Amino acid sequence: MLTVSVKWQKEVFPAVEIDTSQPPLVFKCQLYALTGVTPERQKIMVKGGLLKDDADWNALGLKEGQRLMMMGTVDEIVKAPENNPVFLEDLPEEEQAASMGHTAGLFNLGNTCYMNSTVQCLHSVPELKLALQKYTYSGRSSDLDPSSHLLTVATRDLFGELDRSARAVAPMQFWMVLRKKYPQFAQQHNGLFMQQDAEECWTQLIYTLSQSLKSPDSSESMKSLFGIELTSKIRCAESGEESLETELVYSLKCHISHEVNHLHEGLKHGLKSELEKVSPVLGRSAVYLKESRINTLPNYLTIQFVRFFWKRESNQKAKILRKVNYPIELDVLDFCSDELREKLKEPRQILRDQENTKFGLKKGNQSDSKDKDVEMSNAEVSLSTSCESSNSNAAGAMDIQKQAQFTGIYDLVAVLTHKGRSADSGHYVAWVKQENGKWIEFDDENPIPQREEDITKLSGGGDWHMAYICMYKARTIVTP
Repeated sequence: MLTVSVKWQKEVFPAVEIDTSQPPLVFKCQLYALTGVTPERQKIMVKGGLLKDDADWNALGLKEGQRLMMMGTVDEIVKAPENNPVFLEDLPEEEQAASMGHTAGLFNLGNTCYMNSTVQCLHSVPELKLALQKYTYSGRSSDLDPSSHLLTVATRDLFGELDRSARAVAPMQFWMVLRKKYPQFAQQHNGLFMQQDAEECWTQLIYTLSQSLKSPDSSESMKSLFGIELTSKIRCAESGEESLETELVYSLKCHISHEVNHLHEGLKHGLKSELEKVSPVLGRSAVYLKESRINTLPNYLTIQFVRFFWKRESNQKAKILRKVNYPIELDVLDFCSDELREKLKEPRQILRDQENTKFGLKKGNQSDSKDKDVEMSNAEVSLSTSCESSNSNAAGAMDIQKQAQFTGIYDLVAVLTHKGRSADSGHYVAWVKQENGKWIEFDDENPIPQREEDITKLSGGGDWHMAYICMYKARTIVTP
């Protein structure tokens, strides 16, 4: 670490730390937080001219306590005269952010695209934002470690900053706390932080939030939002032993092989596995077949495409580039337990009748449901997608979900993609559906509008971005 002072206009910042193991762009992000001058507008005088984003600190010869001169102006908002037309740039920043129809991007702080894409996907869940806003550490000292508390607070603050800002955000605090909580994300190579696995970042963040966001209202818990309860039958073909077990997971795996061309097929493979353990009957190790079924559905279904594997011959992580198609609308009925299927029958019939009515078709045969309490006229279909507003809309969504019935049908709301041949390199990007129904590609600090028909083209088969994690939102029937 090197400490310098920075003079900007009439202000002097006397003790600004420079992490010389990181590129100057990180330093510029620090100054952005202090001054409000975005990195691209900063002109910092150093030996040899202006400081470049990728300059070598060692070659600049900076000394402890040295004063640097920064030039650059904040992109100030000019107040429009009364009765004049109001332009976007004339609005307060929070109103600008709302008017854009999407939230801000995130600066890449040096191989942090894995983190940025994870944050952008999870930030699109209004119920999660509401739970974070209600979070308090009071009385939690006995069951929550301080680092988990700090990461939860950093997540809450970063989500809030993304909602308020019309400009890209530098996630410095979140990044530092994430590295402290999970040291694997602090790994370096040649003095630079290494690229990490976005799925690992996603999993660790969800796990931390599941420990901290424990609410008496189950609809606000991470289990309700993302948890999938699986019932598994474990059978040994040799001995005939059978057992049942229940487990809670936060994602389903789509296994990829030469037989898998579609997400549906990959999920079937992912719910079947073989394991070796000691058989009490045989008195030795034996192979057991494990077959799992979904017993409880979440509000948001996360699916990971298992694209990376360890290649023993080369002793490195390799990537499966095979094309695997995935739908905008996903029906998980085939993966549900018999008990859950029975619960889904009535809501699915209501949903079908609602859609038939919408398109002027006759209702389905309901002769087997004459005594049902829920009538079609008293039900409505919740077709909300990923990005309801984080305050009033999110609160309304929570009230609705208390009465919601799952249908087993999900709508795609976010895709996290990876481009490149290895998990240790390449680039991660988030593609997120907004409140207005439009899709935005969040490529670090650059939000780029996209068409829905192009989202399902991220299915692999080449060197372009391909789906690594998909997040679907439950389509529910709301009854009084």
